[in-house]
Amino acid sequence: MRYLEITVPTDRRETVLDVLDDEGIEYVVTDEATGSETTDAAVVRLPLPTRAVEPVLDRLADAGLEDARVVVIDAQTVVSKQFDELLDEYSHGGTRGERTSRQVLRTKADEFTPSMTIYLVMLLISAVVATAGLLSDSPAVVVGSMVIAPLLGPALAASVGIVTGDDELRTTGFRYQTIGIVVVIVASIGLATLARLGGFEPGGVDIVVVAELEERVSPNLLSIAVALGAGVAGILSLTRGFSEAIVGVMIAAALIPPAAAVGITTAWGMYGAALGAFVLVVVNVLSINFAALVTLWVAGYRPQGLFDVPPTRKPTYTYGVIFGVALLLLAAPLAGVTLVEFQATQLTSTANDAVDEALTEPAYADLERESVEVTLDDDYPLRSIDRVVVTVSGTSPGESPGLADRIRAALETTTNDPVTVEVQYVVAEESGPAADEATTSISDAQYQKATLLETERTVP
Repeated sequence: MRYLEITVPTDRRETVLDVLDDEGIEYVVTDEATGSETTDAAVVRLPLPTRAVEPVLDRLADAGLEDARVVVIDAQTVVSKQFDELLDEYSHGGTRGERTSRQVLRTKADEFTPSMTIYLVMLLISAVVATAGLLSDSPAVVVGSMVIAPLLGPALAASVGIVTGDDELRTTGFRYQTIGIVVVIVASIGLATLARLGGFEPGGVDIVVVAELEERVSPNLLSIAVALGAGVAGILSLTRGFSEAIVGVMIAAALIPPAAAVGITTAWGMYGAALGAFVLVVVNVLSINFAALVTLWVAGYRPQGLFDVPPTRKPTYTYGVIFGVALLLLAAPLAGVTLVEFQATQLTSTANDAVDEALTEPAYADLERESVEVTLDDDYPLRSIDRVVVTVSGTSPGESPGLADRIRAALETTTNDPVTVEVQYVVAEESGPAADEATTSISDAQYQKATLLETERTVP
């Protein structure tokens, strides 16, 4: 529920009252002196259902009162039979869910956009925390960087500005988003460079083996789902009163860690990985804006021929097409990564079966499968399958000739691409009572593996 206070010149009071009477809205009107250029003014106060605010203000604007001063306040309770009837009228068949008016939506989007100084300071802190979290492979620290990032307002302001025809809000949203991404990337490059010069290389030479980094330098299509969800949730938080803090974290999750990953991989000179992370950043920005724009459209904030809506029709369509087409184009490499990951999963399953089948043969009776891993090459961001690494253990040293060929032959029946198979052998040694009883399980303390003894490889 909302409580409106409308101030208009005294000679326009009847126009306002005629509109309210037609709508069946109860009100209180007083004549008051003001400190503005309008020395004598009429102040009309009225309660309204949240859904009624936008159509009533639109009717007043159509009546030539678009310059009236309107104050909208949240109302906790209204005790009135006439108001209950009005509430039922605007509840659309009994659904009393709130829908924020365009006028209030503009204000809320602007409120969630901090001043540039505060925005930059908070982003710098977030970038430092995110970079530290990625380098230390700490999910908890990375989540902390998302909590302090003030990205909700800027991420949604552009779409709200487009739909409501507020050019200043739209420009502010795009400007804040661009500056924010640049600040995080630059700050991360600086901090990561210092870390590298200081000898801090958590993943060795290949920094992207760090789990928190690896998933962001070679992103798949699931990344788009996260950003789309963030955009939808962000608009719902503005229009339906959901928790803005939680949604802000979700939006930051789609932007801050990938941007920090761009800086880290750039500092390490891994420009292919940096490109992959940057593509993810751009895709997420487009996804958030596209999802926000579509959600606003579905929620009813669309061109309807009202006094201030027709000018937004063309921009709404234009930006929607731009976001959608750009997103489809950039999603192509992500689809390629997803396909490779799917192929790797299938190949892992096939390799496990092939190894188990091979080890049933008498020649390999003394061997046991330890692990099967499909590794990808380092050609970021569009990686491909490099090899299948099979680790087997046995009680006697030495490789078993032909095992790699046997496995590769089985794999080539399920894939058209040539496969490199690498078989690694380790020596297993048993001690204790369990070594004499085949039916007794062997504990970790009793079952020890020696270091890698020999490796057999077979290539296409």
